[in-house]
Amino acid sequence: MDFLRLFVPLQARFGQKQYKIYSYISIIMRKNFVEELRWRGMLAQMMPGTEELLQREMVTAYLGTDPTADSLHIGHLCGIMMLRHLQHCGHKPIILVGGATGMIGDPSGKSQERNLLNDETLRHNQECIKQQVAKFLDFDSEEANVAEMVNNYDWMRDFTFLDFAREVGKHITVNYMMAKDSVQQRLNGTARDGLSFTEFTYQLLQGYDFLYLYQHKGVKLQLGGNDQWGNITTGTELIRRTLGYENEAFALTCPLITKSDGKKFGKTESGNIWLDPKRTTPYRFYQFWLNVSDDDAERYIKIFTSLDRETIEALTEEHKADPGRRVLQRRLAEEVTVMVHSKEALDTAIEASNILFGKATREALERLDEQTFLDVFDGVPQFTIGSDQLGQPAIELLTGAAAVFASKGEMRKMVQGGGVSLNKEKLTDAQRTIGADDLIDGKYLLAQKGKKNYFLICVK
Repeated sequence: MDFLRLFVPLQARFGQKQYKIYSYISIIMRKNFVEELRWRGMLAQMMPGTEELLQREMVTAYLGTDPTADSLHIGHLCGIMMLRHLQHCGHKPIILVGGATGMIGDPSGKSQERNLLNDETLRHNQECIKQQVAKFLDFDSEEANVAEMVNNYDWMRDFTFLDFAREVGKHITVNYMMAKDSVQQRLNGTARDGLSFTEFTYQLLQGYDFLYLYQHKGVKLQLGGNDQWGNITTGTELIRRTLGYENEAFALTCPLITKSDGKKFGKTESGNIWLDPKRTTPYRFYQFWLNVSDDDAERYIKIFTSLDRETIEALTEEHKADPGRRVLQRRLAEEVTVMVHSKEALDTAIEASNILFGKATREALERLDEQTFLDVFDGVPQFTIGSDQLGQPAIELLTGAAAVFASKGEMRKMVQGGGVSLNKEKLTDAQRTIGADDLIDGKYLLAQKGKKNYFLICVK
């Protein structure tokens, strides 16, 4: 892009001829967006002519996202990465926050109608989402392909039902809408409540978004997950029927990402993995990627990072030569954590990870925020004691209210052998008094028996 910027002054100085030269050079230098998605495993379907359009001109494309929470989760990342690659390939991305459609709910792939949100909540969620997406897209440059965020509530709030029925509804037949897979699945599936009229109109509303953006933002392409194919193609059809069949609009989708065992991607026993560090700590976020299977790591590093093909192929070969080093998982976890959070958050996550398996200090424990501390020791045996039980010798505490040891004899023997630590510091005297000054964050005492056996004592 820096090279291309050199040609901009030529347009003002020499006129349209040099501007055409600039345009031709832009096209020649533009990376092939479709090929980029294809080798990364991020291409499911596209309408005929889509690739040719993307090679012919700078294309403005949009992708819609759900505003029903104040944070995206990793299930949204494939779509966001599509927009990131789109911008890197010289095209203009628009992310649409569905403020209006979020008040209704999309039936695609769901068995129940979603809860409806008020305007204040939706606006708050939109601002939070933009802050997260800004880490992936450039919203601030002066380039022609600078990213934008829009909210469909802005053009739907004053659109009356009668106007919508007259101007939009007349162009799409009920037969056409009924034929969509998303509608058929709800009608013929196991959902007890069937499909509400509110949800049935969703594809028309999403189709109108495409029409509006086509007319007002020059959007010719809509991106989305493959479960959105029906809704997206309703939009392309609405554009043709409303404006004339000479108006071209296109669709491109990415596959729905699953784990190698076929289960839903991004879900854990504790729920979604969120991009907001207050919902999912960077440590837990990092650990999610670090612990994916070899097969998943090989797929995910293509989908969820911007690493080039040569780098990924080299990492894959290195990983296959010694899978035990988990080269792919480590690089994947590092790249995604830095992109979503920061380099500092990655360093903290790695330091937290080393607490369980490496040589850590009390200072390292104290540097962790409380939620990260709890995440690190999630799953270890825990005891809860009252603050009035402090002030007694360690041997009384750790064999009594917090029964880390079965007997005092066992504890004495392990202390003598150097096998007991409190807050990562060796305990050399079983009679040492445990007081409030020993607590981490004024609440926790970490006992360690041997190298791998941890016990968390919570003081209330």
